[in-house]
Amino acid sequence: MLFFLFIAALTISAHEPQEEQKFSPEKFDAELHLFIINEAKLSPQEAAKFFPVYREMQNKQRGLYDRQRKLVTMTPNDESSCMKAIKERDDIDLEMKRIQKTYHERFLDLLPASKVYAVLKAEDKFYRHVFRRFNRNKPQFNWPQMQQQQRRGQQGNQK
Repeated sequence: MLFFLFIAALTISAHEPQEEQKFSPEKFDAELHLFIINEAKLSPQEAAKFFPVYREMQNKQRGLYDRQRKLVTMTPNDESSCMKAIKERDDIDLEMKRIQKTYHERFLDLLPASKVYAVLKAEDKFYRHVFRRFNRNKPQFNWPQMQQQQRRGQQGNQK
């Protein structure tokens, strides 16, 4: 899910200056792999066994992320279309979990459970760091209606 948020944030940033916008999937993957190796303390032999299977999982997930991104950008205009979009989102989420479960089991065939757990934690931590780094120095969302409602609520509590 964090990966999807990161990709969505990259899509939203299309208005950024060109020099800041250059995204290299190869560099991103290399940073991710190095981070996982260091955080999970994978030996070179463990990394050599693990990452081909990990990349296979990522490739399967990428197609689902593309479908999710398309759903996020579309605006259904009737009840039937909304229902269809909701069901597709749910189907994508379930398929994503099936892929994760299948590959987590494969990871357990390659590495001890403690290492697999450390890999999963490292992956989550990496995406959180990247998301924070990406959002640093960006203006935050401004929700005028929410701010007005909060002020009204505070004023009502003061009376």
